[in-house]
Amino acid sequence: MFCFREKKSRIIGPGLVHALSSASSSQTQRFTTPSVPPRAHFCSALIFSLFTEESLFFFYVRLIRRLAGKIAVITGGASGIGKATAAEFVRNGARVVIADIQDDLGRAVAAELGSDNACCYTRCDVTDEAQVADAVDLAVARHGKLDVMFNNAGITGSPGWPPLGAVDLADFDRVMAVNARGVLAGLKHAARVMVPRRRGSIICTASATGLCGGMGAIAYSASKATVIGLVRAVAAEMASSGVRVNAISPYAIPTPLALATVASWHPERGLSAEEIKRMVEIDLNVMYGTKLEEEDIARAALYLASDDAKYVNGHNLVVDGGTTVSRSAKNPGTSTPKE
Repeated sequence: MFCFREKKSRIIGPGLVHALSSASSSQTQRFTTPSVPPRAHFCSALIFSLFTEESLFFFYVRLIRRLAGKIAVITGGASGIGKATAAEFVRNGARVVIADIQDDLGRAVAAELGSDNACCYTRCDVTDEAQVADAVDLAVARHGKLDVMFNNAGITGSPGWPPLGAVDLADFDRVMAVNARGVLAGLKHAARVMVPRRRGSIICTASATGLCGGMGAIAYSASKATVIGLVRAVAAEMASSGVRVNAISPYAIPTPLALATVASWHPERGLSAEEIKRMVEIDLNVMYGTKLEEEDIARAALYLASDDAKYVNGHNLVVDGGTTVSRSAKNPGTSTPKE
């Protein structure tokens, strides 16, 4: 029989103990209360009385390897969101190919995560379509298939936040080449190997800046809006082949890329690294009592990559604490870098 204590201190009884122990063998198995000897009842109740329901839930999630047997390529996987996602995918049973131009970091991350051939690194400049194709082909050559493609590589462009009259079109072209054209190359070559198998999940990193004006520099914002448009356009075509295509739009996270960008907005203030991090985590934050972290985006990617999202296609999963739906005259958000 289940045994509960109300609210956060609830105790989970032996029925759930049995369900947790069998979760890794069958994700769809329903929780049942087995016939348990009295001594086992006493022991399990004693042990699990030390845990709250919430802690047991996270323990249960860890038992389920949601990407077991799946093969993934992550561009920009050597740092930031890509690195956090690589770690989350490996924890959930996937084998990961990290594709990046940061060779030392990429190899270090692969070595850290790569026990039992779980992770490897390959150099990939996403502005070169051939290198994107090679990263996809490497995954297929090593593992026989590709299940998940995470098009995550991106740049912000030149430092600062220039007004329209000062926009450098060469810089605009560089940003679009990485953030938009690079994503299209990833979509194209992932589909090339997924469509014949009639299954797969392609995820693309967009941004909250692609949804609202005045949240980022013109080149970066335009590139991320393009990613959202690409996902919608491609998802319609891919649905008939059983391949899902989705985007994730994060808000500000204190990744190395984001911290450098925010610092470039205020060069005259000489902000310390800690002050810049505080700006991103607190001053730009609209969600009380918590902050956005790389791992939050990694878990969003995990959901879209997994079979839990089997009917989610063409969606832009916005992870911004409500920023893009709460901007108003009373809550202007980050409408200019000078505010």
